[in-house]
Amino acid sequence: MAEYPAALGELIAFFESLPEGERRENLIDLAAQVAKHTPQEGEAFDLEDVRKDAECTDTVGVHVRLEKDGRVHFAISLGPKVQTLTRALTVLLCRGLNGSTAQEVLDVPQDFVPRIIGAELVRLRSQTVYYVLNRMKEAVRALLARQP
Repeated sequence: MAEYPAALGELIAFFESLPEGERRENLIDLAAQVAKHTPQEGEAFDLEDVRKDAECTDTVGVHVRLEKDGRVHFAISLGPKVQTLTRALTVLLCRGLNGSTAQEVLDVPQDFVPRIIGAELVRLRSQTVYYVLNRMKEAVRALLARQP
């Protein structure tokens, strides 16, 4: 089984333990918490990548900072048309990856997504469920490329 950062592993275990109905309720609740993971006033980031891609319904901004201890901190800004499931996954990823090392983020496999949201939602949403994770990894790679 893949190794996940501890916080992400705990979230995966929690969602796997839920029946389908409760899983969806928790995802909706998480989506409503997305504002807690947006850049806060005065907060500085080493890299900010805000754009709209074909894979998403609106603008997604990935904001990442490399802390002095080598751990990353993410914030995400989402346009108003971003779907509920993407918002929920954004919160999960921020909670699960903040405080991880850059390498831990890059090493996270995509296989955890169906374990959290269920195979049915993955089928319905196709690759869009992986969009935010891919953008976060892309931002970390760009940030690492800037390092001396």
